[in-house]
Amino acid sequence: MKGIVLAGGLGTRLRPLTSVTNKHLLPVFNQPMIYYPIQTLVNAGITDIMVVTGGNSAGDFLSSWKWKSIWFEASQLCLPGRRGGIAEALSLVEHFASGEPVCVVLGDNIIEGNIAEAVRAYRHQGRGAKIILKKVSDPQRFGVPKPRRSSCS
Repeated sequence: MKGIVLAGGLGTRLRPLTSVTNKHLLPVFNQPMIYYPIQTLVNAGITDIMVVTGGNSAGDFLSSWKWKSIWFEASQLCLPGRRGGIAEALSLVEHFASGEPVCVVLGDNIIEGNIAEAVRAYRHQGRGAKIILKKVSDPQRFGVPKPRRSSCS
């Protein structure tokens, strides 16, 4: 299984900090924010990882790419020239997936705990998708998933 870390976006809510670099490179405790989702993938046994980013600070990823050997050997960086959201980012790295299942993590998500069991279950699932959610006491602060009702009878 391959891993994809989506690290795009403008980070407008974090300005002026994101006026100088991508929000995923900002420090959280003792390391850049993006280290956490990468480590989540590595802890789940996924070491073939692509990071998707872009925009004016894409060069910051390249200049800080020296840290890659700490986390994983086979890494790649995709620098799209346009912004189009999650679906667009995934379409740009379809070649990387090569028809294999992928585990997608947002670059600004810090996941508590280990997702290895969910990754194993997904691998054996055979097809479809698996979404990992966390119950929180104040869901109005976050994107809240809702079951989609089919319009077909």
